Amino acid sequence: MDNFKIPAGDGIAEFVEKRSRFIGHVKYTTTEEDALAFIAEINEKHKSATHNVYAYTLRNNNIMRYSDNGEPQGTAGLPTLDVFRKEEVFDVCCVVTRYFGGTLLGTGGLVRAYSHAAKIALDAAGIAVMRLWTDGTMNIPYNLFEIVQKVVASLGATITSTDYGAEVTLNFLIPTEDFDALSAKVFDTTSGRVLTRRGEDKFMAV
Repeated sequence: MDNFKIPAGDGIAEFVEKRSRFIGHVKYTTTEEDALAFIAEINEKHKSATHNVYAYTLRNNNIMRYSDNGEPQGTAGLPTLDVFRKEEVFDVCCVVTRYFGGTLLGTGGLVRAYSHAAKIALDAAGIAVMRLWTDGTMNIPYNLFEIVQKVVASLGATITSTDYGAEVTLNFLIPTEDFDALSAKVFDTTSGRVLTRRGEDKFMAV
């Protein structure tokens, strides 16, 4: 499976441009039904807003949709969508709410404002990578625990649990392509005293 980027969570951010208030909302969505439900939710929450512009892109079937929602054509929905295309983020829905402040921004001003609102909302959500990860487990003598921790961290693994018994049992996740390298490095660093047991492969974001 190919790696791809998604929002790490929900994101909300806002700013004011010439007295117009822009609020960007970002949500992780995997289906068109989820995206439309999110758009409806924001429309209801901000039903007194001047505009609720939206854009979404879904990896499955390569779906991309957007709406200017009353703004001049090409100044709102497409610039919002372009933020996610540029960042190569999929499975994302964004709604940018605008409360008009009385001053026209012009075509260029609108493009910049909607792009900025989408970008800061995405920044607030963060970005995660969907990729193939592998579970692993090690039993580690206490006198080797600190050095093994450093090896695990150096190769980008995420420790999921640590149990302290006769030895330390360390459970972790690591990108699948790095599992063998980690196993070999731990083996070499501990002179063969620590072996790594491989668990399941999982396609997920961490």
